[in-house]
Amino acid sequence: MSRKPKKGYYVRGQFVAEGSELDLQLKAELKGTDEASRTDLKKESDALQKLGESLLTLRADLLNGLQLPDKLVEAVAEAKRITNFEGKRRQLQFVGKLMRKLEAQTVQAIKAALETQQKGSASEKERLHVIETWRDRLIDNDEALAVWMTTFPETDSQQLRALIRQARKDGPGLTQAQISEGLAPRQSRAYRELFQLIKAQLNEPSPDNESADEGPEEEIND
Repeated sequence: MSRKPKKGYYVRGQFVAEGSELDLQLKAELKGTDEASRTDLKKESDALQKLGESLLTLRADLLNGLQLPDKLVEAVAEAKRITNFEGKRRQLQFVGKLMRKLEAQTVQAIKAALETQQKGSASEKERLHVIETWRDRLIDNDEALAVWMTTFPETDSQQLRALIRQARKDGPGLTQAQISEGLAPRQSRAYRELFQLIKAQLNEPSPDNESADEGPEEEIND
């Protein structure tokens, strides 16, 4: 009497009987691969969703330079306009849906634009720090005036001296420790105008230095 053939399949020329240990192992591996694929797709989808939300913070010039589909541009503009929490959440989901339809090169272009904006923000923050350091140094130290005039001889010295004198009259500045405790720094008119004067001079190319930014920083660090 012939034996009834077992049900199964072949893998790389090897017969695998259904219900066998090898069958269960292969099915477990296959299931794991499917789960991994679904996990990867979910991660990619979430990343595109967040990237789409980041478009709301992108500068107009950088956004326009991306040449995104009109539907996505309109969706981003609408998301900016909406103030209702639930309405904004739904609109951002729509933005994410449109993001998932973009070509890979467009996605990379968006990432590059956001990186460009971030670098610009960091550079501006560093520049403001240089201006603030010069301002405080001019107010707190008489010798700083001579250093400034040597570095920026085109500065109106009378205006600069007047602003420094007035800023000093308006009251002593707060220490960094006091500011960190939540106390407001001095914000007199002379204090603000001195900041603007320094900013204007740093924006002008210096004939004696390759960069106006590098000159003040070198002097300050001495």
